[in-house]
Amino acid sequence: MKTETEQNGSDLPALTGDLLLKLMQATDKKSFLVFSQNKYFTVPVEKIAFFRVQPECSVMCCFDNQEYCINYSLEQIQSLISGKQFFRLNRQYLLNFHAVKEVEPFYGRKLIVNLNVPVSDVLLVSKDRVIDFLTWMDNR
Repeated sequence: MKTETEQNGSDLPALTGDLLLKLMQATDKKSFLVFSQNKYFTVPVEKIAFFRVQPECSVMCCFDNQEYCINYSLEQIQSLISGKQFFRLNRQYLLNFHAVKEVEPFYGRKLIVNLNVPVSDVLLVSKDRVIDFLTWMDNR
């Protein structure tokens, strides 16, 4: 007959995993507060196509082609949102999975990412990040 400690010890890993999963989900930011046209309002994360860095601020670009400056670095944004939904493409871009239209091979084992929304830059995945990017695309 097992003692109470032995019985509880066998359930501990499953319980710990469930708690960690709930904590991780709880930390995912659901929206961002923005200021535009003399008003504050929130933009839900699912409406954001990508984040990009500009010299003056980080810019949040939405699927409706609206752009907003936000007071977070790309590193801060990456830590606040779901890694399953967003991928850090390079130093300048953090992409939403739903914004990716297609991916093309490019010279030097790199990839070009084409989006569903207009973007002025050519979005390249470096050859060092190709496997991570394709794994992220596949495991959705």
